[in-house]
Amino acid sequence: MTDEQRGQARPSGTVEREADGPWLVVTRTFDALAADLWADLTVSARLERWVGRWEGDPTAGRVQFFMTAEDPDAGPEECRIVRCDPPHRLDLVTSTGDDEWHLGLRLDEADGATTLRFRQRLDEGSPASSVGPGWEFYLARLEAVRGGRDAGSVAWDAYYPALQDHYARAQAQA
Repeated sequence: MTDEQRGQARPSGTVEREADGPWLVVTRTFDALAADLWADLTVSARLERWVGRWEGDPTAGRVQFFMTAEDPDAGPEECRIVRCDPPHRLDLVTSTGDDEWHLGLRLDEADGATTLRFRQRLDEGSPASSVGPGWEFYLARLEAVRGGRDAGSVAWDAYYPALQDHYARAQAQA
């Protein structure tokens, strides 16, 4: 039984200061080739298994994203593709109204395993203590589906508020 299944998630993220401000960075390593993990992060049908789906034409540089993991009837968010270098880098800006989230995915493959570095810029209104536990939760859902388990088996309470203090300290120290 994993710590998460016992309701004791362990944080895997940090806050890193960069030229444009602080970034939340959550890391996971998967026994998979980068191209296979990339598909879980970019192919709408595979993405929907753990977080949501997108609609539209990504070659146009934008799609509509529906974060259906919590609400199957979730409305669309604008998702602008800033940089896409398959299967290693994807930078996005998602927006709903005036709120924007700058997100990045980095995949590094070595010896048959791929490390995912998920990044989000921490702007006003998106403190690490709030978004860190959320992304830990969603990446645990990704781990679950890749391991043949139902994403719904991942307990939200194991992440929030349980990991808030870790991320508040990480942001204060960055």
